[in-house]
Amino acid sequence: MSKNVFKEIVTGFASLLTGMRITLTQFFKPPVTVNYPRESLKMPKRYRGHITFVRDADSGKSLCIACKSCEKACPSDCIIVEGVKREGEKKKSVTEFKLDFTKCSLCGSCVEVCPVDALDYSKHYNLASTSKERFNVIDLVRDLEERGK
Repeated sequence: MSKNVFKEIVTGFASLLTGMRITLTQFFKPPVTVNYPRESLKMPKRYRGHITFVRDADSGKSLCIACKSCEKACPSDCIIVEGVKREGEKKKSVTEFKLDFTKCSLCGSCVEVCPVDALDYSKHYNLASTSKERFNVIDLVRDLEERGK
C-alpha cells in the first residue's frame, strides 16, 4: 500500500511541474488580445465576409452581366438579380442585386460560379446591429455606388 501512495505522490508532483512549466512559458509570451474599439484586427487575405461587387477599372461600374448564375447556384436562395440590356451595350447591365444576409451561409458558390468574376468576398468582419432589418436585404448595386463616392 505504501508503494502505491509513493507512486501517486511522484506522479502528482510530476504533473504539477508540467502544469507550472506550461503556465510559465505562456506567461512570458506577448498578449494576443486587441483593445477592440480603438484597435481592429488585420484580416487575413483569405478571409471570406459577405459577397460584394468588383468594380470595373475603366468605367467604375460593376462587372456583373445579370446572367443569374449566382442566383441559381445559391443553396440558401438568398440572391435576387435583375438586369436590362441598355442601348449601345453588348451585354446586360445589372439593375438590382439583393442579398438576404440573414439566410446567406457564406458558402461561396455564387463567387465560384460567376463567369465574369464580378463577385468577391468583402473584408468586413464587424457587422453588428441591433436590428435584423439592416441585414435582411443588402443591395450590392447601391453598396458599389456608395463605395465609389
